[in-house]
Amino acid sequence: MERERILILGAAGRDFHDFNVFFRDNEAYEVVGFTAAQIPAISWRSYPPHLSGTLYPMGLPVWPEERLEEIIRDHQVDRCILAYSDLSHLAVMEIASRVLAAGAAFGFLGKKTMLTSSKPVVAVCAVRTGAGKSPASRYAVQILKSLCKVVVVRHPMPYGNLEAEEVQRFASFSDLDAAGLTLEEREEYEGHLRRGTVVYAGVDYRSILWQAEVEADLIVWDGGNNDLPFFKPGLWITLADALRPGHETQYYPGEVNFRSADVIVINKANAAPPDAVRTIKASAALLNPRAEVIEMASQVTADRPELIRGKRVLIIEDGPSLTHGGMPFGAGRVAAERFGASEIVDPRPYAVGSIRDALEKYSHIGAVLPAVGYYPQQIKDLEETVNKTDCDSVVVATPIDLRHLIEINKPSASVSYELADMDPPYLKDILKEFHGRSRG
Repeated sequence: MERERILILGAAGRDFHDFNVFFRDNEAYEVVGFTAAQIPAISWRSYPPHLSGTLYPMGLPVWPEERLEEIIRDHQVDRCILAYSDLSHLAVMEIASRVLAAGAAFGFLGKKTMLTSSKPVVAVCAVRTGAGKSPASRYAVQILKSLCKVVVVRHPMPYGNLEAEEVQRFASFSDLDAAGLTLEEREEYEGHLRRGTVVYAGVDYRSILWQAEVEADLIVWDGGNNDLPFFKPGLWITLADALRPGHETQYYPGEVNFRSADVIVINKANAAPPDAVRTIKASAALLNPRAEVIEMASQVTADRPELIRGKRVLIIEDGPSLTHGGMPFGAGRVAAERFGASEIVDPRPYAVGSIRDALEKYSHIGAVLPAVGYYPQQIKDLEETVNKTDCDSVVVATPIDLRHLIEINKPSASVSYELADMDPPYLKDILKEFHGRSRG
């Protein structure tokens, strides 16, 4: 039987997982390669033979998605599989239209590549990037660690040497240093490590799951973007963003998370108008009436508010939340307004290199600086942009303290944000109840 020729459309994450779990050893299909989108500098490399299996002894190429039609034609692609996240429904159909016009079929794998664990799994996902998954994951781990041994498995971000990143285990900051991670990776891991929680990540999530199961009584899946979990969850938590009502029905695969959740957390409810919360509750009642719906707060604090009050400040925000997450600003802007900054300085006149390019590409971003650092030159460009900006002080509102990675030539305040309970029902009680059930 002739094998169906497959092209996997990805962004160095789910694409590799879908290949590993569904296609790698499947003789009904012939994968011709991957495309790369969203993340800079991840195309024109190879998925290595060590990971690609016996059907692909030469490995597989990774091409830029801009060449999609050419690849479909030149490699006689029968079907394209979409395997990346945080796309509007319109953007998904635009990609599908390109694929169909080029003569190939279009599809998804979705839950088909979820792995089943021998240990209980709590998954923390979202309807959009920037909804607060990281604080929610830390909240869940804090509650569950008082009851059992917990490890975190993070959605993949393999932007470097794929073979070296097959299975990654991080238990200390020295582990992060030794791995030579991007700024984006460190942002997701450091918060857990500061609290003494081991984090797994990498490329081969079947192998990662086996190792995590040996070490833990319970696994917390810490999702990326608004992607689906790679492990089948016993408790599926999905965050909706009260500052972006309606997005729960407008983005892929965030709407799948919303429809599939056991618990829907409406985060940032303390900062949103009541109508926004009601909109999300109405969506939940229509699309997922079985889910428990909880309102929670995002609490923003600053370590040195005196460096914000009355000052002209440059705000550095979490990069992915602003770029493909589509947010115009984040917690740094909230802190600047709360603590009385006299002016928010626009970084655009001072931006250099890849930072200037990012601000031009993502024109929706307000007068804040996205902390993008996927490769060393981008981190250098970020540092130069910060230090060139004419301001009194810098508000660092990234998940990690950037001052450990770049030198800032001005006074700086660090902003943090954590998930907090509001009114019952409480997420902590649901987590404790799940742990109790899973033991039985």
